[in-house]
Amino acid sequence: QVQLVESGGGSVQAGGSLKLSCVASGRFGSNDAMAWFRQVPGKAREFVAGMSWSGTRLNFADSVKGRFAISVDDAKNTVYLQMDSLKPEDTAIYFCATGWQRSPWVISASAEDYNSWGQGTQVTVSS
Repeated sequence: QVQLVESGGGSVQAGGSLKLSCVASGRFGSNDAMAWFRQVPGKAREFVAGMSWSGTRLNFADSVKGRFAISVDDAKNTVYLQMDSLKPEDTAIYFCATGWQRSPWVISASAEDYNSWGQGTQVTVSS
């Protein structure tokens, strides 16, 4: 059974940076991927970034391209989300997730394609 534990959230001023971590326990196949989603109250969970464990496939939401980076440390079974140039609209609860990818080329941006989720970590960006 897969377990995911996020950390690294907090409060920061606009323009600042935060780095989120997600430690994963369990076994993963070559077609599994890790992803970050975020959610604000009253809205659907939104895809932020995703990466295959092999590191060969990446996907980013347009809203974070050029500001966020995702990386995987295989040895530590950990995925990171480096968030730079943060904006107030990045304020949300951030979740990491993992799931088997139907496409060998594209990391899915749909929450329905991820079946294991962490508990979430709050990120607050003030103006």
